[in-house]
Amino acid sequence: MQPSTPNQTHRTEFVLLGFTEAHETLLFLFALFLTMYLLTLLENLAIIVVVGLDHRLHRPMYFFLTHLSCLEIGYTSVTAPKMLAGLLGVAGGQRISYAGCLSQLFVFTFLGATECFLLAAMAYDRYVAICLPLRYGALVSWGTCVRLAAACWLGGFLTPVLPVYLTSRLTFCGPNVIDHFFCDASPLLALACSDVAPKETADLLVSLAVLLASSAVIAASYGRIVWTLLRIRTAAERRKAFSTCAAHLAVVSLFYGTLFFMYVRTGAASSISFNKVVSVFYSIVTPMLNPLIYSLRNQEVRGALGRAFSCRSWKGQ
Repeated sequence: MQPSTPNQTHRTEFVLLGFTEAHETLLFLFALFLTMYLLTLLENLAIIVVVGLDHRLHRPMYFFLTHLSCLEIGYTSVTAPKMLAGLLGVAGGQRISYAGCLSQLFVFTFLGATECFLLAAMAYDRYVAICLPLRYGALVSWGTCVRLAAACWLGGFLTPVLPVYLTSRLTFCGPNVIDHFFCDASPLLALACSDVAPKETADLLVSLAVLLASSAVIAASYGRIVWTLLRIRTAAERRKAFSTCAAHLAVVSLFYGTLFFMYVRTGAASSISFNKVVSVFYSIVTPMLNPLIYSLRNQEVRGALGRAFSCRSWKGQ
């Protein structure tokens, strides 16, 4: 850590290096990421519209699914446009102000934490539906759903408050080039000239609290679900019960698997280029895949999509 000197000035902007080291493939990466970003917007908007229009999907599981789709749109929109501008070489596309960098870090962390909590709420919904079906209407009422969703958004919003505040107290007086495609915490801390120990401790504790709390709820819910399924005598009934939570389990595995792999990895796998690839996966690829998982694994969603976008629907027949 380099100490501050009288000749050093506080940085007012940063340069996001992104993927500019891959000179030969910039246009290919731009086309690839733009396609993925547009697909993410289209798929998640389709889920929101279809659930809103089809009264047969006005149930708690799909209520949470629309919130998940809203999160995915915001989650990828925080990073993708700036990354695409940098790949295309737009004037100022790689530059981001100090305030803009902190804002991007705050919103990205906020939406990521909210998704953790929302997936836990969806796991609770599946637990009640499978293990306590006779009490489902009482335990997962619309009022409960609204309160759970509000708690998820509020918990997610409060998550980055302390870490981002501590980041704002740091001094950035040296190089201003962030070797990443967005203002992630680790590459940003590498540029700080002041003591980053309090910030790193806060990041660790907050990340552990969010990940462990949400994953504990998910693990407990699915533990009870598995126990209930094992007590069902016929294989057909087990498959039918499990099919109601297969899509959610796939999304949880994809999301948490990537996050745990990112934060609990070996030193040999912690190169900057490797971090960028993993970051692309959980910030762009995962939001694109989640709507596909839900539409492919869920017959009701497939049917609603078919009805919404069929020629008969457009003709009003």
